[in-house]
Amino acid sequence: MLLSVAGTLVAQAQSVRETARELVPKVQPALSAESAPAGASTPGPSRTIGWEQLIPAGWDPYKDLKALNLDKLKDNDPKAEEALKKMRQMWDNAPINPLILGESVRLPGYVVPLEDLAAGIKEFLLVPYFGACVHSPPPPANQIVYVLLDKPVKNLRLMDVVWVSGPLSATKTDSHMGVASYRIDGKAVTPYSEKK
Repeated sequence: MLLSVAGTLVAQAQSVRETARELVPKVQPALSAESAPAGASTPGPSRTIGWEQLIPAGWDPYKDLKALNLDKLKDNDPKAEEALKKMRQMWDNAPINPLILGESVRLPGYVVPLEDLAAGIKEFLLVPYFGACVHSPPPPANQIVYVLLDKPVKNLRLMDVVWVSGPLSATKTDSHMGVASYRIDGKAVTPYSEKK
C-alpha cells in the first residue's frame, strides 16, 4: 500500500509540469525576471498565468526519491514509509515563485470546495488537474491555490473548471484537502473557456 502511494506521488510529481503544459494555455508574454518585484502591485487587468509560473526555476519535486529504488521496497518496509513521509513534507513546504507575488493574475483550474453553504461557495482550492486533492494525494503546495472570494458563488461544484482572477499572495493555508502555498483573493470566477 505505502509503495503504491509513494509510486503515485512520484508519478504525480513527474507529471505536474507536463499536466500544466497540456491543460493551461500558453502565457503571453511569458513571465520572466523582468516581472514585478515581490510584493509589488500591478495596475490594470489581471495577467493570465499558467501553473508552471507558480513553480520556481530549478525546483525538482522528486529529487529526494531518485536515489531510492522504489520497485524493490515492500509496503511494510520502513524505508517506504520514511520516503513517503519525507516526500509529503517536501511537497507541503514546496517553494514559491516570488516573481509573481502581488500581481493581479488570472489562473485556470479545477475547484475543490472547502465549504458548502446555502449562499454558495466562498472558499475553495484551485488545482491544476482533475482529481487532485480528492481522488489522489494532494500535489505539491506550490501547485495548490487557496481562493477566498469577495462574495459566495452559487452553482460552483467539485471539479468545475474555472478561471479565477485576483491578487496573488504567498499565504500558506493548511486544509483538510491539502496545503496551499498561494492565495488569490478572488475578484472574479468564470467558467473556463480557451477564448481570451
